[in-house]
Amino acid sequence: MIYHTSILIYGFLVRVASVFNTKAAAFINGRKGLLKELSRTFREVKAPVAWFHLASLGEFEQARLVIEAFKGAYPRHFIYLTFFSPSGYEQCKNYQGAEYISYLPLDTPGNARKLVNCVKPSVVVFVKYDFWYHYLNQVHRRGIPLYCISALFTPKHIFFKAYGGLHRRMLGYFTHLFVQNEASKSLLSSIGIHRVSVSGDTRFDRVAHTLQNPAHYPVIERFKGDACLMVIGSSWPTDLDLLHAVINQPQEQVKFVIAPHEVNEASLQKLEAKLSGNSLRIKGCNAEEAKKANVLIINTMGMLSNIYQYGDFAYIGGAFGEGLHNILEAVAFGLPVIFGNKGLDKFPESLELAEKGGAFPINTAKELQSIFAKLVANEGFRAKASAACKAYIEANTGATALILAHWKEHYEG
Repeated sequence: MIYHTSILIYGFLVRVASVFNTKAAAFINGRKGLLKELSRTFREVKAPVAWFHLASLGEFEQARLVIEAFKGAYPRHFIYLTFFSPSGYEQCKNYQGAEYISYLPLDTPGNARKLVNCVKPSVVVFVKYDFWYHYLNQVHRRGIPLYCISALFTPKHIFFKAYGGLHRRMLGYFTHLFVQNEASKSLLSSIGIHRVSVSGDTRFDRVAHTLQNPAHYPVIERFKGDACLMVIGSSWPTDLDLLHAVINQPQEQVKFVIAPHEVNEASLQKLEAKLSGNSLRIKGCNAEEAKKANVLIINTMGMLSNIYQYGDFAYIGGAFGEGLHNILEAVAFGLPVIFGNKGLDKFPESLELAEKGGAFPINTAKELQSIFAKLVANEGFRAKASAACKAYIEANTGATALILAHWKEHYEG
């Protein structure tokens, strides 16, 4: 089987890369002896197990409220989370809403059979579309309820290609799929998948929840003062190449918070070397020091979603490389958002919000400078864009409640 061979090749390549790449090393080391550990752990578990699989941190944020709502509705269940990527696992391994968290072993027939035999899940939930054939097949063969939440499909996905037979079979294993939009439902219907509901994107519920009770950071309040604040979230070097001209231009009324995607020392030093103004790292600085700076670098994880509350508008990174990061965290606080214009078909919220006047895709430094100047100078324009952002969030919440209502009707627990 081509799929099985590709998984083995992938595992081999990651093992080779682990010699010189820290993420690859974490991928390998985190899975050493894992199946034996799972066997010991779940041998003692008497409660029904709800297994949620998440690719990485983004999918965790997408699923978090659903996990907590499930636990509230089915308190007897033992919550087990698996992650594929080291970045997701490392940032979420201490999450208190689950009883056990681990990596997902590579998707081989033996690993899938052993994990399902050890865990004996009563229900399984995959998030978005991190699908693995052997795991889905093992769950399906045992008749275990299998769900997917916040799924999003486009015609470009392999499921809708002539050569996508194996992946179409995976979709058929699901008891029910909760998709983000009608377009996804129509695509699934075109290939004979009908156990589908349009529930929306659970990220809207997550950011609305953050909005209700955000964490507060006095240092950032002091840093901002009366200035107009641009929050640069999840930025990559390609983003900062465009942003430097704006950040380094002398500004009396504007300050910048930069949350880089990578916060290792080498990346931080490269960032600082390109900044001409007075910059500080938030870790270790005090409020008085922050007040005098014009750039504040967030060199720690887990703060960004709450930092947006202090901003007036934002730039969200990733579109010029790995893919656009979550814009909804900023939008929930009413921040108009700027981002690159590449690959946006994978992120329908970016296109929808642009149509409504709350988001501004750009391609060049000149385009960035133009919208930046308008957002700074024209308070009426900024206020109108902010109102569009808030209305967009309000109109799209409720996915978690729809999913839970379905489970209450169809899953006995």
